Amino acid sequence: MTINKSLSFPQAIEATQSLMNKINAGKLDETNIEKEVSSIVSTKNGGRGFFVTYLTSDMLLADRPSLGTINGLKSSIEIVSELLVKNLAMSSAMAIAHARNGDLDNVRGSQKVYRRTSNLIQQIKLDQIDQELEKLKTTISTGKGYYDDFIERWGYDVEQQEAIQKAIVDTLV
Repeated sequence: MTINKSLSFPQAIEATQSLMNKINAGKLDETNIEKEVSSIVSTKNGGRGFFVTYLTSDMLLADRPSLGTINGLKSSIEIVSELLVKNLAMSSAMAIAHARNGDLDNVRGSQKVYRRTSNLIQQIKLDQIDQELEKLKTTISTGKGYYDDFIERWGYDVEQQEAIQKAIVDTLV
């Protein structure tokens, strides 16, 4: 499957769901999984669509990413590293927000996204992701830095920022 380079966010969601269905049905070998993942995440919209679908999926395959998935993600590491770091931050912070609202279903959903994101980061094992995590950690600890706009845009409070810091430390072990 060749993915169009101008893949929209909704098209990327659809392509990822289709890919996951094929993986789940055992219809793709690791080489083809890698090619499809690589093609989807080659653009920012594609990467966003991939992660929103993959990380929130009810399919257990997202808990145990295959070598093809990992290698496909490595093919666009600049896009993937920033999106993984932001997903780690957002899922950690949103678990706090959902808990405050007594929304246990969404707490569990955020925790699932956090676990899967952390697992992907640890399995990809590239310095670029660790560097992005350090940039986010520095931004939070100093109140300024590369991820300042991101933190401000989402309005993360002190408790949420502490949860993000803990997620970073736990992931970098």
